Amino acid sequence: MISDIRLQHFRSYDDEAFEFAPGVNIIVGPNASGKTNLLEAILVVARGSSYRVRDADLVQYGEPWARLDAHDGFGTRTVKIINDPRPSKSYEIEGKPYQRLSAQKTLPAVVFEPNHLFMFSGAPELRRNYLDDLLEQIQPGYGTVRKEYRRVLAQRNALLKRHGTGARDQLFPWNLRLSDLGGRIARSRSKLLEDMDTRASGLYSSLAHKESSVGLRYATKLPAESYESVLLRTLEATTDLDMARGFTGAGPHREDMEVLIGGHEAQTTASRGETRTAVLMLKVMELQLLEQARGGVKPLLLLDDVFSELDGARRQALTDYLHDYQTFITTTDADVVVSHFMGRSTIIPLGGA
Repeated sequence: MISDIRLQHFRSYDDEAFEFAPGVNIIVGPNASGKTNLLEAILVVARGSSYRVRDADLVQYGEPWARLDAHDGFGTRTVKIINDPRPSKSYEIEGKPYQRLSAQKTLPAVVFEPNHLFMFSGAPELRRNYLDDLLEQIQPGYGTVRKEYRRVLAQRNALLKRHGTGARDQLFPWNLRLSDLGGRIARSRSKLLEDMDTRASGLYSSLAHKESSVGLRYATKLPAESYESVLLRTLEATTDLDMARGFTGAGPHREDMEVLIGGHEAQTTASRGETRTAVLMLKVMELQLLEQARGGVKPLLLLDDVFSELDGARRQALTDYLHDYQTFITTTDADVVVSHFMGRSTIIPLGGA
């Protein structure tokens, strides 16, 4: 757990400090009072990066640096961000300096924010990012593979836009590298979804209070066992098409996660209530998988203004899973949240709330 945090020149905060309880912490205040910025600071301390903006945007406008200091169960965690002129970031954990945070140096954390409620109706990128963000936390080295894939993809796309024989001749090594990295990403995603699929029906049924059949699968046209070789042949065969449109048309960056409820695709047939229950299911799974991957260390749970988006039954279903986790909930209406915890929560008022 995080017991306290100090924010200096971070987003809307000049110099403020907050103390937290081990259980549910409700951050209440009007719009633009800094609720989400405080939640974001907790995540930066835990994982090293924001879920909303680049590092440069974390520094308060007009200031050259930002600093976060927090205490967890092991000691002090400090994050420093300097804009001079390009942003640089450094960490100090229990008195030891680090330039980067390995997965084992992070604190596991699950974020639930309003955009996640559109995970199924939104673009496939939302679902790919969900899988990749989770894999970065539970699979050592995945973040490096993900970053390298993006770099190679950008290089290949730049060559495609140049056209001409010279550009075409340079494509093969990039095709080879993209296929290798793509196979590693696709297999990791597929294996994760196979694991999640075994949990899906039981957890969804528990949240919905009725028996339901739910399935999760990785949507790809390429076979997992020979993904690299098939992707390489596909890239070679579609060079003309890729050059005509200026981007790479095959690979993990074009694939998707499918959720089936009652045998039907949630993306196209799920009701509003079914969609919200399915998103809750994914978030609870995320908690379980992170706790399992980190040897029983319980993740932090950050709920950014989503409690009011859920109806009474789904609020209660979520509440039932919060007892064992340190939770941070932002809201403009504390009454909506407090009634579900019956005195087992700590209120943190902002902006005169």
